[in-house]
Amino acid sequence: MALRDAVLAALIEGEASGYDLAKGFDASVANFWMATPQQLYRELDRMAEEGLIETREVRQQRRPTKRLHSLTPAGWEALRAFTAAEPKPTAIRDELMVKVQAVDVGDGAAVRAAIAERRRWAEAKLARYERLRTRLLGERSEQAYLLEAEHVGPYLTLLRGIAFEQENIRWAELALAVIERRLSGARTRPPVSS
Repeated sequence: MALRDAVLAALIEGEASGYDLAKGFDASVANFWMATPQQLYRELDRMAEEGLIETREVRQQRRPTKRLHSLTPAGWEALRAFTAAEPKPTAIRDELMVKVQAVDVGDGAAVRAAIAERRRWAEAKLARYERLRTRLLGERSEQAYLLEAEHVGPYLTLLRGIAFEQENIRWAELALAVIERRLSGARTRPPVSS
């Protein structure tokens, strides 16, 4: 998957500025795709050159001119082609997991601190995702939202992000408990995960 595909998917809700897309990537799309604002703006320029999006400028008082982007027919077709293609398996590259793998021969205190930081990061992301979920649902129940919403894809990916961060927190708590016991000299059996 390319950043282009994630941008196309982000534009299904309609016209958006680069700033709005960057905020969306930071909040909702961050549960499955990361991109810096610079990467996003470069990709928007490439997509416009390829005819996948069209851009219009909106002059604002006391603010810079805003560029709004929307999908062209070619963009919609590219998005349909992407959704029809077979997905590739996910590959995880996580430096923290390499450190955890070597915790028994490395600096256990540093690894423990890195896991604690990852847990804090996951807790913060989970809180952001829950706020986004509350905003999306409004006064509706989840069942009503899924029946009534024009687009359910963003909500379904948000649910996956919530589950992912909940599991990151659960794993971090288990890993911290095991490493703390080992560092304190108690080499007992690790707790059984549920």
